[in-house]
Amino acid sequence: MAIELSDELIELETRAWAEIQAQALTVETALAVQQAVVAHAEATGQERLAVETALKKTVRHPEN
Repeated sequence: MAIELSDELIELETRAWAEIQAQALTVETALAVQQAVVAHAEATGQERLAVETALKKTVRHPEN
């Protein structure tokens, strides 16, 4: 089963990844991503870890 990701999740992780690369990740950004991942996983019946892994792969390694 393919993991479905919302545009909101991708935008949040993209912002977090930019902050990580700039060594400026805030607690607020990290928390927003985590809460969105958990909510998305619960709403779609997917495992949280699977959603988080797919999200990070999509944003951080789009070539794969």
